[in-house]
Amino acid sequence: MGNKKYNIAVAGATGIVGREIVKILSERNFPVNKINLLASERSAGGYIDFKGNRKKIHLLSEETFQGIDIGLFSPGASVSKVYAPKAADAGCVVIDNTSQFRMDHDVPLVVPEVNPQDIKDYKKKNIIANPNCSTIQMVVVLKPIHDAVKIKRVVVSTYQAVSGAGKEAVSELSDQVRAIYNLKAVEKKKFPYQIAFNCIPHIDVFLENGYTKEEIKMINETKKIMGDKSINITATTVRVPVYNCHGESLNIETEKKISPAEIKEILSNAPGIKVVDEPEKNRYPTQIDVSEKDEVFVGRIREDYSIKNGINMWIVADNIRKGAALNAVQIAENLIENYL
Repeated sequence: MGNKKYNIAVAGATGIVGREIVKILSERNFPVNKINLLASERSAGGYIDFKGNRKKIHLLSEETFQGIDIGLFSPGASVSKVYAPKAADAGCVVIDNTSQFRMDHDVPLVVPEVNPQDIKDYKKKNIIANPNCSTIQMVVVLKPIHDAVKIKRVVVSTYQAVSGAGKEAVSELSDQVRAIYNLKAVEKKKFPYQIAFNCIPHIDVFLENGYTKEEIKMINETKKIMGDKSINITATTVRVPVYNCHGESLNIETEKKISPAEIKEILSNAPGIKVVDEPEKNRYPTQIDVSEKDEVFVGRIREDYSIKNGINMWIVADNIRKGAALNAVQIAENLIENYL
């Protein structure tokens, strides 16, 4: 990356993803000259630790982006809609974690293990979009398979942790578990149903076609990232009573026949993937195992005998880390290495 250092802003710094971004910038020794931690009026004035120093949290405003090279945004789509273009106009390259710009034709949607070449298109609006967490872990696995045998169709069912819905959702799961064990009434705030000891097949709002917005995000984002609109995709997204890390069951239909052994070899040699698949030893990835890990973990790789060229697998990743914060920092690393 050379010796140059960069002025960084983290918008939404006090949220789950924002705090993880700050932590990862430190862990990976990102070449930071100055860091501006930005949040809403409610959080401004507090402090977050960065490399052993207490950094004050400032109020997010248009002026906070003057002299900033890279802005790592995770403040919510409505806030990004207002402030990301303002930051971009001030000369800051915005890497946005929200859904606001993902399907904008002039904004690259990037997973560094899949389509790093698209980062070059950031100059159109000075914005790069970070995909949905459930999309990121899926495309990291799909890409090397698609390169080898071309994927025709994907059926994905997700098992998504409450951390994907924010701090309030994490608290709601904890509060409900305590209430149940203490024989008290369960309060529902973030979710329409009790999430403790339950699964809710509903993430984001329902659309007229019966799908949820989360499911359509996975479909549309995957086609854009993979650069192939011919891949047929259908999704069912489910919230489960797990604190962190998303699981996904994938059923993949390929143009050419490929064996589970060949899939394991391809994925074992692909960037950002760790294969854990020894059924005879009951070894496969679970959500508890992969928290705080950088990789996407894959197991239960087996042939689908109900179709001609079918493969089933189970994938798990830390949705806050790889599904959001790490992916954004990896984009920033690629940006400064190749484009800034």
